Amino acid sequence: MKTKRKPLLRTKIASVMALAIAACMPMAGHAAADYPSRPVSLVVPFSPGGGTDISARILSERLAQVLGQTVVVDNKAGAGGQIAADLVSRADPDGYTLLFANSGMLAINPWIYKLKTDPATAFAPVSLFSDLPFVLVVPPSLNVKTAKDLVALAKAKPGEHTFASSGTGGAPHLTAEIFQLATGTELLHIPYKGGGPAMADLMGGRVDMLFASVLETNSFVQAGKLRALAVTGKERSPAMPDVPTIDEAGIKNAQGGSWTAVLVPVGTPQPIIDKLSQAIREVANEDAIKEKLLAQGAGAHGSTPEELAQLAATERARYGEIIKARGLQAQ
Repeated sequence: MKTKRKPLLRTKIASVMALAIAACMPMAGHAAADYPSRPVSLVVPFSPGGGTDISARILSERLAQVLGQTVVVDNKAGAGGQIAADLVSRADPDGYTLLFANSGMLAINPWIYKLKTDPATAFAPVSLFSDLPFVLVVPPSLNVKTAKDLVALAKAKPGEHTFASSGTGGAPHLTAEIFQLATGTELLHIPYKGGGPAMADLMGGRVDMLFASVLETNSFVQAGKLRALAVTGKERSPAMPDVPTIDEAGIKNAQGGSWTAVLVPVGTPQPIIDKLSQAIREVANEDAIKEKLLAQGAGAHGSTPEELAQLAATERARYGEIIKARGLQAQ
């Protein structure tokens, strides 16, 4: 049954988001002619300083120049991103209130939380902006040198070794669940209220492993306070060129990570969506922006609205299967 339902789910979600795009088509083309004529608000669902916020600020500065109007970053943290999502979903669909979402909000939250705002129906996709692979890190006190060493250690004592996360249901947590499925290991999850406390306990040796962004971990790895075993992207991170990918480390079907994207309330005129999408893709394609994101351990990745809709649908279906397979409970 799973193999039959999975493509149906992908098709259903993609169709809903495609309808959101099509619903805006009757709007006159002149809707985008004088857009934007006033400042644009880019709502970020997390506190300042994290990877999502940093990516949003890199985008906003250059996007303002491309659009010829100020783009104001507005942090509305809380509830795994849902405070921001609820706020933007109620905004006027005029292109002046944008949501800077990440993959956790679009693909994971609908399976974990009871949402007031379903991202598949409340928003129209605009463009991807960045990819953020994770890196598997352990404290130097843990007697492992490679990812395979870690797997062997975990299999020797099922359920005894621990992994930290920045919170239940986030992309780092789900990446660790993917790792367990791929390796046949059983680890004990220790969730924290944010990446900072998780990182502190990892360096203190109170937990055994963590999947976190390159941005959060690179300085600690360079200082010898953590050991990086593998990055979860398809390619090595230029910020950590000596660290193998999870595939290169001998762990198959364990890729994971996060990505960021811009959404607008459903009903936003298609000409405005198209203008925003083109502007974001232009920004993401600039060498200076690529270098800024690279310094944060991220990659630039713009897209069309249709490409974003398909990715969100595919990722949502994928994480749904993982959450069901791991028996994670909705809250």
